Amino acid sequence: MQQDCIFCKIAQKEVPVQPVYEDEQIIAFPDINPAAPVHVLVIPKKHIANLLEITPDDRALAGHIMAVIPQVAARLGLAEDGFRVVINTKDNGGQTVHHLHCHILGGRFMTWPPG
Repeated sequence: MQQDCIFCKIAQKEVPVQPVYEDEQIIAFPDINPAAPVHVLVIPKKHIANLLEITPDDRALAGHIMAVIPQVAARLGLAEDGFRVVINTKDNGGQTVHHLHCHILGGRFMTWPPG
């Protein structure tokens, strides 16, 4: 855990959230600044700064995140019409919290390019 990382604090229950999914490895919760009618973040409880920091030891965790995202999307009512998953990486990629996280966005038609 990194002391100044808000997502580490969420994972350690130091900052309360309303989880929509949680297990021993990950937690999913609503984004505080939603960019869509449904906007949930899925984070690993282990601190990984970004997608580039995933190591071979993290393969099972990364696979677990990808396997859980469709379950969370279905739980949120997004499976029928579809949704978008975004992983911002570093500053130019739009990452504002430097702890790996996946955005699940849905509840409206997503345009392209994203911005």
